[in-house]
Amino acid sequence: MTPQLGIIEGFFGRPYDWAERADMVAALAPAGYGFYLYAPKADGFLRRRWRDPYPDAELERLGAFAAHCRAAGVRFGVGLSPYELFLGFDGPAKDALAAKLDQLHGLGLDDLGIFFDDMKGDLPDLAARQVEIVDWIADRSAAGRLIVCPSYYTDDPVLDRVFGQRPPGYLESLGERLDPAIELMWTGEEVCARAFSPGHLARVAGQMRRKPFLWDNYPVNDGPRMSRHLHLRAFTGRPAAIGAEIAAHGVNTASQPVLSLIPCLTLAESYAAGDAYEYGAAFRRAAETVLGADLAGAVERALLSLEDAGLDGLEDGTKTRLRARFAAFDHPAAREIVAWLDGVYAIGADELQTQ
Repeated sequence: MTPQLGIIEGFFGRPYDWAERADMVAALAPAGYGFYLYAPKADGFLRRRWRDPYPDAELERLGAFAAHCRAAGVRFGVGLSPYELFLGFDGPAKDALAAKLDQLHGLGLDDLGIFFDDMKGDLPDLAARQVEIVDWIADRSAAGRLIVCPSYYTDDPVLDRVFGQRPPGYLESLGERLDPAIELMWTGEEVCARAFSPGHLARVAGQMRRKPFLWDNYPVNDGPRMSRHLHLRAFTGRPAAIGAEIAAHGVNTASQPVLSLIPCLTLAESYAAGDAYEYGAAFRRAAETVLGADLAGAVERALLSLEDAGLDGLEDGTKTRLRARFAAFDHPAAREIVAWLDGVYAIGADELQTQ
């Protein structure tokens, strides 16, 4: 069973430009990708500056992209992260939130994400506060689907270390209090899950009282460590059997939009092929589709350097040779590789704190 597949532009660092987004939709819609959630961490109007209205020019660009998605048969949505709103959901905050919702709904949203991630959460009544906000939004939202990202969206204890100890029964409380029609996101046993199993997802569904909406953090490569690697290989650890246990499967793509198409195409193939899926062959087919035979071959031969060794594991001479090899190709994906080798996509810890 293939669930609804989609793209989540939810990474730190340089976001895609509008042409890159449009090209991604055009490339992946035929493969079954049916939604695009616009939620780049660098868009402050959805995050720390959420109270500020979008400038008219930016709102016009969002509207044009929404229309592009609809023309391709793809649901368009945004992920709003009302930073620390649950610390003071008072009259002025509600007025600011209503104004932002009016702007966003003017785009004709199919999906509205309410994201409570990346903020402190060690409050005993956190779930109740967040449910109050979501219910208030649901009463005013014209979006066809509401999707909530909890503050604690994985079993991974790294969230407790960074954002404070999760309240006991937090996920269960959200699941019990939220309208069953509202989706809840989940990234798995880790923030960047190596694998998903039907048993794990069934257990989480019991806690949430609904099937989880997967936020899959592959092939995303943001952050000081991951930005030093290109995530190009085919999806593994996502057996087709998990399709029956989830509401949807959203892919948080890499900072390189064209290269991201390669693993994204293999995820669609993994669901379609089921037990017959072979990740090596799937990578080659997807790479040739995106890159053409010659560039695909060059990328496959360099996988150990690009994905495994990464920038910090390459000697200067190797970097120089790789740069010359890929600079010889007139292809946007080759230019992404060259830019990565040049450090253009490197992300520092300061960006994680300010975006």
